[in-house]
Amino acid sequence: MQEEGRTRPWVLTALRMLLLAAVLGVVLQGPWASAASAVKTVVPLGRAVGIKLFSDGVMVVGLSEVSTAAGSQAPARDCGLQEGDIITHINSTEVDTVEEVQSILQDLEGETMSIRAVRGEDQVQMTAQAVQCSADGAYKLGAWIRDSMAGIGTLTFYDPDTGAFGALGHGVSDVDTAQLMPLQSGSIMYATVSAVQKGAVGAPGQLQGDFQVNRDLGELWSNTSQGIFGSLTDETLTQGTPVEVARRDQVQVGKAQILSNIAGDRVETYEVEITHVYPEKEGDDRELMLKVTDPRLLETTGGIVQGMSGSPILQNGRIVGAVTHVLVNDPTQGYGILMETMLDAAESTAT
Repeated sequence: MQEEGRTRPWVLTALRMLLLAAVLGVVLQGPWASAASAVKTVVPLGRAVGIKLFSDGVMVVGLSEVSTAAGSQAPARDCGLQEGDIITHINSTEVDTVEEVQSILQDLEGETMSIRAVRGEDQVQMTAQAVQCSADGAYKLGAWIRDSMAGIGTLTFYDPDTGAFGALGHGVSDVDTAQLMPLQSGSIMYATVSAVQKGAVGAPGQLQGDFQVNRDLGELWSNTSQGIFGSLTDETLTQGTPVEVARRDQVQVGKAQILSNIAGDRVETYEVEITHVYPEKEGDDRELMLKVTDPRLLETTGGIVQGMSGSPILQNGRIVGAVTHVLVNDPTQGYGILMETMLDAAESTAT
């Protein structure tokens, strides 16, 4: 198993040999050449799990006014805080939870403070003063903040070579700001699907799950726009048969299958059709379109529903990618991401 922040010594040796061969203008022969060209295989999963994430900093998800003895005031808005900002420090103290922010505000009792935050790719700094709320006497900024999220999603693959898993095929974003949640820590939990809200035109459905919060199946190390990734700690999910990863040029318009868990903890195979494979475009995780054709899935879910994101797509004995989105105006159709893209993201974040 490849641990976060480490690369296996034989991989480093192989890369150095390949680089040397390129510099010298020679063709590398022998076992290193065959290892470099080996077909990649992973274990398709399709299992629904609970997902919990704790943010690196606290995210501002809304701004409001505070009722004070002097009237309504909005210190967060006045100092320049914006929705989507991620507060990382108040004065010199790092903050990661709502409780930490609240405690600092009460300790300062309205004194001037420095707020450091991340806004997009930039760091911003501002000066603010919390005000005392006339309703409860607490000092407040007039900012709604969030430090964690939880939900249900689907595991896509397990990589026997690295011990990594991937899920969702897209990132976990804040429901209010649509901004990717910066990950400090997180895990996946054992879950069973207890009910399905069937999708309809204009109203995407969803899986409803029961989580066992004390039964973690793995730890998360990254939350990216191509999926969430981590390492499995429950060996029952690692026992499947690996299949070959399809290259982009091997993905075809036509019949395919998805693995999905829409009842209990049982994973089943359902028929779909890949209707379009999009040209490669950097940063775009909507790389193919598919349509659900399986009568059983259509009867139960209406097509693709929330919680099915991450369901692996198989075609011609290979794993092609994962389901990522549903079309709001047609729940029988949705988008997917290619497995090559997910694996690239897993590799880049693992190191």
